[in-house]
Amino acid sequence: MSISTQELNHLCKLAKLSPDEQTLTKINSQFTDIINYIDTLSEANTEGVAPLYSPVFHESAVREDKATRRQTPDQILKNAPETDGTYFIVPRIVEGN
Repeated sequence: MSISTQELNHLCKLAKLSPDEQTLTKINSQFTDIINYIDTLSEANTEGVAPLYSPVFHESAVREDKATRRQTPDQILKNAPETDGTYFIVPRIVEGN
């Protein structure tokens, strides 16, 4: 099976390409090779084979998303220069009128 010149010209127009005749001939040959390869793949018996997006099993590289408390508020506040027991005390940045 091959792609017609009219179909190839239409595809080039959709892709906003303007290849010369020599390039069109090369593209047509490549399209024909691709279509023939796909036809070969369609002959493979895939009955009972579950569809998949990759033949390789991929595990998540990141940790599981679980909320955990690693430090208590007291442990965090003990490193602050000044606290009120619940919050950090920081210098005032914006001056009032």
